[in-house]
Amino acid sequence: MNDILRRLGIEDVNPGAWAGKAISGDTGEVVTSYSPGNGEALASVRLAGVDQYNQVVEAATEAFERWRRLPAPKRGEIVRQIGDAMREHKDDLGALVTLEVGKILSEGLGEVQESIDMADLAVGMSRQLYGLSMHSERPGHRMYEQWHPLGVVGCITAFNFPNAVWAWNALVALVSGDAVIWKPSLKAPLIAIATHRLCDKVLAEHGFSGLLGLVIGGDADVGETMIADQRLPLISATGSTRMGKRVNQVVAGRLGRCLLELGGNNAIIVEPDADLDLALRGVAFGAVGTAGQRCTSTRRLFVHKSIATEFTDRLVAAYKQVPIGDPMDSGTLMGPLIDADAVAMYTQGLKDIQAEGGEILCGGTVIDRPGSYVTPTVVRGRPDMAIVQHELFVPILYVFEYEDIEDAIRWQNDVPQGLSSAIFTDSFRKAERFLAHHGSDCGIANVNIGTSGAEIGGAFGGEKETGGGREAGSDSWKAYMRRQTCTLNWSTELPLAQGVKFDI
Repeated sequence: MNDILRRLGIEDVNPGAWAGKAISGDTGEVVTSYSPGNGEALASVRLAGVDQYNQVVEAATEAFERWRRLPAPKRGEIVRQIGDAMREHKDDLGALVTLEVGKILSEGLGEVQESIDMADLAVGMSRQLYGLSMHSERPGHRMYEQWHPLGVVGCITAFNFPNAVWAWNALVALVSGDAVIWKPSLKAPLIAIATHRLCDKVLAEHGFSGLLGLVIGGDADVGETMIADQRLPLISATGSTRMGKRVNQVVAGRLGRCLLELGGNNAIIVEPDADLDLALRGVAFGAVGTAGQRCTSTRRLFVHKSIATEFTDRLVAAYKQVPIGDPMDSGTLMGPLIDADAVAMYTQGLKDIQAEGGEILCGGTVIDRPGSYVTPTVVRGRPDMAIVQHELFVPILYVFEYEDIEDAIRWQNDVPQGLSSAIFTDSFRKAERFLAHHGSDCGIANVNIGTSGAEIGGAFGGEKETGGGREAGSDSWKAYMRRQTCTLNWSTELPLAQGVKFDI
C-alpha cells in the first residue's frame, strides 16, 4: 500500500484542500480511510473547512480567466496529456481503487481505463464545440450561435466510482474552458488525492496549476457552502436521490444549474425466446458486480412465467458459485461492501423484505471475516411490495414472474427512479416495443445486454428521481458551456423582426 501511495506522489495526505499546492487547516476533523477488504486503516486526511474551500475557488477563478482564452484544441491537447498521465499510472490507480472502495481489481483497473477513454473523447470534443448558423428573416443580416465556458464548475462524486465520475465531468469541462472544484466522498479521499495530483502536475507544466481544485470536506460546512456559492454556475452531483434533492433545491434557489446523476432501481426483463445463457450472465454481472454498489446495478428481475422456475434455479445455482473475498485476488468476482453502514443497510433491507412476505432463495448472510462482506442474495417477491420502490445499494435482487410483456414494462416503470433498463429477447417486435416511446421510461434502455457497464461514447444518466442529467457521450459538453445567439447586420438598414415598424 505504501509503495502505491509513494509512486502516486501522495506520501503526505494530511491537508484536505489543494489548489496547485496543499492548503492546510489546523482545526479540521481528521478522517481515516479504511480498506473495506480487511478493515485496516490506509491513511488519514485532515478535512478542509470553508476558509480552505474559498482559497481553492479563488485559485481556480484566477486560472480560469487565463484558461478560457486558450483555444479549445490547445485545451484538448493538455487534456490528452492528462489522459497519458493516468495511462502511465493506471496499475497503481486501479489498485488504489480496489484497496480503498473494495472493487475487484479488474473493475478498479477498468474504472481508470474509463477515465483514460474519457480523456480521449474529450480531446475529440475540443474540436467539435459546434454552434449553428441560421438564416435571418431580415435582409443583410446573419445569425449564428456560439458557446462560451461557464466558469468554475463544482463536482461532487460518490464513493463507488471515485475516479471515473470525476473524469466524466472534469475532462469535458476542461476542454469546454472551465475550471473544476472537486468534492469527493469522504469514503474515498485517497483516490481523489492521487488523481488530482497527477492531473494538476500536467496542468502546472503549462502554467495552469490550480485550474483543478480539490476540497475534501464535510457536507454541513463545505458541501453546503459549495452548492450555495454564486461563483459556481454549475454543480454536478452524483449520489443518492436524497442528496440530489438538497443540491437541486439550493442551486435552483440561486438560479444556478444542476447536473444530477442519482439513484437507480434498474430492471431486466427476460422473455421466453431469449438466449438464457446470455441472460444469466447479464443478470449475474448486473446484480453482483461491484457488490451491487453501482447506480446501474440490477435490482429487479422480471422473468416470464413459462421459464421462471428454470431460470431462477439456474440463477440461484450461479449465485452460490460466486467467489467472494479479497478484491485484490484475481479469482474473486465479488468483493466487500464499502463499510459497516452498508452491511447494516443489507441486513435491515432483508428484514424489511421478509416482513412484506419476500422469500430469500439464496444468500442473505453476513460473512464472518475481517472487512465488510456479505453474500449476494436472490429474493422472490411481488412487484407491489413497498420496499421495491426504494433503492437498496447492496447485492439484493428481486425476482418477479409475469405473463404479458405489457405488465413487465409497466412494473419496470412503476418506480420513482429511471436510470437503466434491459430486455433479453430474440423477438424484433418485443425489442422494439421495449424501446418505443411508450416502453422503457429510463435514460438507458438495452437489448440483450444487462443494465450495468455503460460505454463513455453514449450519454449517461436517467429520468425521474435519477435527476435528468447526462454525462459523457455525444454533446455532453453543452452542459458545461453557455449558448450565445449572435446577429450581425451588414446592411445599411435597420429592419426589425416580425415586421415591427419604429421609425423616428
